[in-house]
Order: sequence, then structure tokens, then C-alpha cells
Amino acid sequence: MMDRQGLSRTAAAHAQREARKLVEDLDGVTAAVIATIDGFNVASAVIGDADPVRVAAMASSIVAIASVVSEEARLGRHKSVIVQTESGFAVFCSVPRRDVELVINVLARDTAVLALVAYRAAQLAKTLTDA
Repeated sequence: MMDRQGLSRTAAAHAQREARKLVEDLDGVTAAVIATIDGFNVASAVIGDADPVRVAAMASSIVAIASVVSEEARLGRHKSVIVQTESGFAVFCSVPRRDVELVINVLARDTAVLALVAYRAAQLAKTLTDA
């Protein structure tokens, strides 16, 4: 059975478990939001006051820009975007599934290790592509 975002309930439950695990496993990560490419929240785990619905919508815009840049520069299909700020960073990874394209959004404080967060987000993207 499919939910309103076009993702099976099993896949949505898997996404929810994985989002929670990512936030629990990585120090400094404050949110993991998995959304559809058009900005609808599918699964999320948040520590603090981040709004998963707003994070999902934000990811849609970021990934759209990344897609245009990668196409115009003839660099192939985009995979991820990292936005660094003075107090942390955000990692956005594309998840190209057959049923619905997803975006992983990970928000982290500057105490988190960027390389580790980017790696885990990419691994999650691979897991969700195949799920």
C-alpha cells in the first residue's frame, strides 16, 4: 500500500527508522529529514526545534538548484549538496528511486564531523534507493 507521497508504507517505515538511527548515532546531528523531491516530509528525527516540514520544503529548493548547476556544467546527475555556516552545516543527498525521488536532509552543529555526516548520508541514500 502507498502513502500520499507515493512511497510504500514499508519504505516509509524503513526511512523513519534510518532517520532516527542517523540522529542517534552521530554526535552533533540535530535533524535528519527524508522528503520527496517536491518538498513533502516522509520521515524525520529531530533534536531541538527544527521543523521537519520546513526542512523538507527547503531541501526541494536546494536540490533543484544543484540539479541545474550539474546539468549546465555537464557534470552528470547531482548527488549531494553541503551548505556550511558559521555554526554548523547541512547535507542534502538525492535518492533516485523508481517509485518516487527522495532527498535526505541532515542538519548538524559545528561539533559534528562533516566527512562522517556526509558519508552516513550517502550510505543512507544508497540504502533507501534499494529499499
